[in-house]
Amino acid sequence: MKTYVQQIMLGSVISTAQDADKVLTRIRNAGYDGIELNRFMIHPTSFMVRIMTRAAGMPTGKGGNLNWKGLLEQHDLSVASLHTDLGSLEKETAAVIQEAKDLHTDRVVITGMYRFDYGNLQTVQELAARLNKAGAVLRDSGISLLYHNHNVELLRPVPEKTAYDILIDETDPSCVNFEFDSYWFTEGGADALLWMKRLGNRMKMWHITDRGSRNNGPAITPILKSDSVELGTGNMNLDGLRVQAEANGVDAVVLETHRNWIGKDPVRSLEISASWLKERYGNESSQS
Repeated sequence: MKTYVQQIMLGSVISTAQDADKVLTRIRNAGYDGIELNRFMIHPTSFMVRIMTRAAGMPTGKGGNLNWKGLLEQHDLSVASLHTDLGSLEKETAAVIQEAKDLHTDRVVITGMYRFDYGNLQTVQELAARLNKAGAVLRDSGISLLYHNHNVELLRPVPEKTAYDILIDETDPSCVNFEFDSYWFTEGGADALLWMKRLGNRMKMWHITDRGSRNNGPAITPILKSDSVELGTGNMNLDGLRVQAEANGVDAVVLETHRNWIGKDPVRSLEISASWLKERYGNESSQS
């Protein structure tokens, strides 16, 4: 099993090539095999995009001006997959395919749709059709299309099915599969383990973080706020999920957190999570 860091964790700490060199060195030394890249973070983006992503808790930084392919090769880090949005993939299909190949990855991942009504049956069915169409084109070029969930896919367009059920049922496994994020479904009140069993071998990658509470001083009420925390420091059944991921044939685990890092330091946070990953995958990873 190979282990990766999602690039979104690095937006606040990488703006220059010097920043990247320091951070990527620490990622490599922590034992990770590579990075999962986002297209909107490896190309220059507008001021408005940076403001919007920061407001969503996902600062992009200024890393879009850097040569990510060269930096990763320099540090002997591979690319797990290339994240993009469906609209860009549909408009720039050839460019996305070529970029994935240039980065030596055969996986493109679509993240949850922005301003999208997952509670509308027709809308979700249209999304499934669009994914099938885009996935067929990628497949014919040797690239796999995966869909990454958040918690909105747990909405129910019909009483008996969630939006995620519909995406599973109405996408063609030869064209579309899944990068499952167990944190977001747990945050949404679902049983992530049952959903991983439901996906079976259509789950190709696993987005992982833990969920718990961090005491930051006296609280106004006795209720603590839950958020993402470093692996092994929360209360998710990560080992049970790990066993199921392996049973599904998953070969890539991607760490992703957006905030609540220990010491407000995402690099320190990913180093702590690396200890949990090493205990489980240290002998299997290419870092061993």
